[in-house]
Amino acid sequence: MQKTLAYAVLLAATLGLAACDKPSENAAQDAREAQSEARESMNEAAEERNEAAQERAEENREETFEQLPPPETQPTDPATQPAAPAGQTNQ
Repeated sequence: MQKTLAYAVLLAATLGLAACDKPSENAAQDAREAQSEARESMNEAAEERNEAAQERAEENREETFEQLPPPETQPTDPATQPAAPAGQTNQ
């Protein structure tokens, strides 16, 4: 009688643990979902980093442009250009 009772308790405990355990399929699926979320997060971070770098580059271009001296204006009318020294021709 004691052996039967022991086997019954052992069987009940085994079934109870098996019922509470999460199947490995769900664990694998959860891992894939976590990996997918991590990739999305990394992609968003990379996009934000690229946008910030582009903004910084544009600001640097604007600052550089502001620091450049204004271009000297050259007359475009050949009649208003100064005469070339002797031996040289205006082209």
